[in-house]
Amino acid sequence: MRAVTCPEPGGPEVLATADVPDPAIGPGEVLIRVRAAGVNRADVMQRMGQYPPPLGASELIGLECAGVVEQVGDGIDGWQIGDQACALLAGGGYAELVAVPAGQLLPVPSGVDLVDAAALPEVACTVWSNIFMLAGLQPGEVLLVHGGASGIGTMAIQLAVAAGARVAVTAGSPARLERCADLGADILIDYKQQDFVEEVRRATDGRGADVVLDMLGASYLQRNVDVLATSGRLVIIGLQGGAAGELDLATLLGKRAAVLATTLRARPAAEKAAIVAAVQEHVWPLVESGTVRPVVHARIDLDEVAEAHRLLDSGEVVGKVLLTIS
Repeated sequence: MRAVTCPEPGGPEVLATADVPDPAIGPGEVLIRVRAAGVNRADVMQRMGQYPPPLGASELIGLECAGVVEQVGDGIDGWQIGDQACALLAGGGYAELVAVPAGQLLPVPSGVDLVDAAALPEVACTVWSNIFMLAGLQPGEVLLVHGGASGIGTMAIQLAVAAGARVAVTAGSPARLERCADLGADILIDYKQQDFVEEVRRATDGRGADVVLDMLGASYLQRNVDVLATSGRLVIIGLQGGAAGELDLATLLGKRAAVLATTLRARPAAEKAAIVAAVQEHVWPLVESGTVRPVVHARIDLDEVAEAHRLLDSGEVVGKVLLTIS
């Protein structure tokens, strides 16, 4: 099969397509012929040698895909050859074929194009598991999303608004903030020009945010705690701003707040299957009704994978970049 290889860590130029062996499936797995794969920040980190795949996972990059079922392993009910599906992966998405545990497959939502469906699994599972399953966002609460125009951010805005929450976002330009507003965010903060702690407090009469979804880590740690409301929950899902930081525990204690941190990729298959099932139950109906939609910035052919990574590196993407396979 044709797949993207990364012979050595580096910039986008180290990525290239090559012929590699087809994956073999085992019991409980399904083989997908990939039509499109989502490009994620974690893919960039893997390309740079900073995020190796979990033990036993494919060495190929790619954490989500959409395509057609090509082969079904033993012990699987509910999937047949020819079914359209999208999938949450531990790796291997940048390829013509990928093996997936059946518990990590999702049907393509009605009304969504098969290619565009590749923009959904990673962000839907990340947002639902962290904001709702872990942090327990409630109607009427305030959610602050850093990087509101990202793939994670655009999904988080839509799901929070659908749940009856109020959404604050940070982004780096008026144009990106305008796109967040189009999705339902109403507290819009240009992090290059404004202090998000002050702006959220001003917009909430001094109360702050009930839940903060953060991908920066250390660089925002103390300020994220400062912006929390009483009984607030800070959820850290990325370390783009560093892994080690200082925190004033007195502030955390005074607010009776919580700092939570999770990853998705390395979780056991059973945990991923539970998250995928919850997404199908709670998120898919919103997608099929049009309340929530995939936000796709660009579709780029697999052979132009380096350009896809350059685009993501530029910081100008709103939503998702997809690699397509004809």
